[in-house]
Amino acid sequence: MKNARWKADLLLIGALLLAALLSFLALRLWRVEGAVAVVRVNGVEIERHALDEDGVFPLNGGSNRLVIRDGEAAVVEADCPDLLCVRQGKIRYRGQTIICLPNRLSVTIEGGEESGLDAVVG
Repeated sequence: MKNARWKADLLLIGALLLAALLSFLALRLWRVEGAVAVVRVNGVEIERHALDEDGVFPLNGGSNRLVIRDGEAAVVEADCPDLLCVRQGKIRYRGQTIICLPNRLSVTIEGGEESGLDAVVG
């Protein structure tokens, strides 16, 4: 009896690991690189920057700094106390967002090729 339960547990663990691996691979294969970084303050769009043009852009009156390099966008400087926006790192895929709540700032990747999927994967 114990041996049968042990085998069933191993089978369940194997099935869960396989499902997790397949989900991970599907997300990696079908995500879409974006075309522009859209900057919003208080939900209002203030700037758009193409991801294929490298540059450094002061945001929100210079309190934040956006860097676009090699098709990726990152907030590298901020005057907020926790610097979570800086620690969020680089983004490049459609739907990814960097948010700085104290400065009411967001940077979202938009555009890019259509993937043919119903949902945005980021």
